[in-house]
Amino acid sequence: MSGAEIAQKMLEDHFIYDVRIESVAGKLTDHYNPANKTVNLSPEVYSGRSVAAAAVAAHEVGHAVQHAKGYKWLEMRSQLVPMVQFSGKIMNIVIWSMILGVGFLGIFGMNTAIWVLIAAQMAITAFTLVTLPVEYDASNRALAWLTDKGMITAQEHDKANDALSWAARTYLVAALASMAQLAYYFSLLRD
Repeated sequence: MSGAEIAQKMLEDHFIYDVRIESVAGKLTDHYNPANKTVNLSPEVYSGRSVAAAAVAAHEVGHAVQHAKGYKWLEMRSQLVPMVQFSGKIMNIVIWSMILGVGFLGIFGMNTAIWVLIAAQMAITAFTLVTLPVEYDASNRALAWLTDKGMITAQEHDKANDALSWAARTYLVAALASMAQLAYYFSLLRD
């Protein structure tokens, strides 16, 4: 089965009929969009007929299942998105002001600018930490469904588990990097 067919079957098995499956351009562009209820799969996954394509498609449907069941961590992550977007914009303004030597037009000192960076980075770090259970749960749901429905063989199970585990670890690395960036901003504070 193609990734799109796997996604459709998993949605049907969970009695989810209001989510569309779409092909989106690019590599590693696979994602679930709760705002418009779409499972978006890259061409390699959408048309792919490999264990990796099945695992990725099922993982993204795992997010749709979380959404349908009101999974609290997904809801929390969705609520943090506007704050993270705002934080990113504020950080850009502050960093560019520091690079250009504007110094907030002489109104604020360096420590104030750093505290603004810290506050914005804390929001981003919170988002990365909340993302961890969302991603690991989606992978667990995907692997369980693929196994229970016989979509993968015993040999393929290890490959699917490996693919899903490595994908989830990218979010762990992102969380660690975000915490390191936060620690760096704290280290810039002057007495």
